[in-house]
Amino acid sequence: MKTLRRTLLLGMVLPFFYWSMAAHAGPLTMAQTEINYLLDFIEISGCEFYRNGSWFDSTQAHRHLRDKYAYLSSRNRIETAEDFITRAAKKSSLSGRPYQVRCGVCTTTETSEWLHAVLARYRTVLARKSAVAR
Repeated sequence: MKTLRRTLLLGMVLPFFYWSMAAHAGPLTMAQTEINYLLDFIEISGCEFYRNGSWFDSTQAHRHLRDKYAYLSSRNRIETAEDFITRAAKKSSLSGRPYQVRCGVCTTTETSEWLHAVLARYRTVLARKSAVAR
């Protein structure tokens, strides 16, 4: 339950940090800002990630997906946050099996579904923050 509360709190606070970065992003594109947000959210979530038959902590999952993102990005295969989720964070490139996530005692879900929900919350907070700033 503690992990779930921590994850929910981070999901509400972290977008404000990234909103200020996105507002002053300079050379970073919005897609890069969103992908960095997702990667950082993964790392600080405290959740466990299932890949190729084993469970990994959030730091290991972050490192793996960051490296996979760098590889795919260097080959121009990722242009949006949705591309990152679909091509890097959805399933294993080796086995084809979907990645899964579980936070505390919550039900295990596919990582792509979880990240789409995280991205949607981030964009909602960002839109609200932008509307208030006008």
